Amino acid sequence: MEKVKLDKQAFIYPMPMIIVGAEVAKKPNYMAVAWVTPVGFNPMMFAVALGRSHDTNKGIREHGEFSISIPGQDLLQATDHIGLVSGADVDKSRLFETFYGELKHAPMIKECPLNMEFRMFKIVDLLNSDLFIGELVSVWCGEKFLTDGKPDIEKIAPFTVSIPDNRYWAVGQCIGKAWNTGKSFTR
Repeated sequence: MEKVKLDKQAFIYPMPMIIVGAEVAKKPNYMAVAWVTPVGFNPMMFAVALGRSHDTNKGIREHGEFSISIPGQDLLQATDHIGLVSGADVDKSRLFETFYGELKHAPMIKECPLNMEFRMFKIVDLLNSDLFIGELVSVWCGEKFLTDGKPDIEKIAPFTVSIPDNRYWAVGQCIGKAWNTGKSFTR
């Protein structure tokens, strides 16, 4: 297979779309984000990279708390919208029904199937971004999105984004069982 060298704009394919929540100026603020990953298991930690100019960063830095809400495909248009406008210019607290879990400054979106709240573990200052590493405090899921007490990806219907073509994608079919499918691999 022939390989072609690409420019340095490399991205993981696909990237999950999430909504980061933080309290800014005493109001819930939300931001569409694709730069997120788990970074620790025990305790469970996630990292979110946000460009330093975002209004959301102020709230995370001030309160040391943030949330991640996983939107379903039915929230595609609203998710894209909050990625196009700044909380400094638009009151995003009016766009969703907000709820709080155990933390006082980590607003979550009730319309999203799955929500997580985090307490700040560490902030890493990158060249033009803040990498917020948060320790998971609690997870919330709408009952209708569960199967046998566990989040069901088909019911949640999350979506991903691909960059640099800037397109959203639905999550596809199950093609194997993790930590099992490879057991019969031979070369």
